[in-house]
Amino acid sequence: MGSFDAVVLAGGAGRRLGGVVKPEVEVAGRALVDHALGAVAGAERRVLVGPATLARPGVPTTLEDPPGGGPVAGIDAGLAFLTADAGTDGSPDASRDDVGVVVVLACDVPRAGAVVEALVEAAGRPGVDGARLVDAAGHPQHLVAAYRRGALAAALGRLASVRDVPVRALVVGLRLVDVADPGDVAADADTWPDVHRLDTELRADAGAGPGVARSDQPAPEAGRDDRGSTP
Repeated sequence: MGSFDAVVLAGGAGRRLGGVVKPEVEVAGRALVDHALGAVAGAERRVLVGPATLARPGVPTTLEDPPGGGPVAGIDAGLAFLTADAGTDGSPDASRDDVGVVVVLACDVPRAGAVVEALVEAAGRPGVDGARLVDAAGHPQHLVAAYRRGALAAALGRLASVRDVPVRALVVGLRLVDVADPGDVAADADTWPDVHRLDTELRADAGAGPGVARSDQPAPEAGRDDRGSTP
């Protein structure tokens, strides 16, 4: 697998989970944010876009200003952090801008690690701007994706604003390779039924016994998450 950096998005409100701190919700005994960071453990550099309360050892955090700007604002903040951090003296390293690959990953897709290698390899092909997971129903998952750094930066620069913008507006015009979902990898933890199903399935995959997905607050009624906000 080629080298890559990673932006993990973890700044959303978790409205469909009753306002709990969604990245800290546990699935199969592990917080969603830790599943996401583990999925990109092979990155040269990782940045977690979310509040400092989510900080993990060795992983810096950053956040769009003001917070709550949605996933595109989160991507922009994460890429800006990586760019500023690229040089050994703290200055941007221009040599990385066009050839580097940046994985963008929502924190609520606990099986994403199964496709990171395929995404990075596909994004590194000549003549493309990146690669995205496509689920079994044919829906592209632009927050489980790998982008060429220069193409992603240019796409962000073309937007009048990065706040409250749907991800599809960011990626329009980009040449993206579709990576087929090898087996429900795209399943995300939007609702409590999603969380409990994923908890059961991941425990079964690992050969562990049944458990109870944990959070700090009681579960609300189920519903679909607003994908216009950062997970």
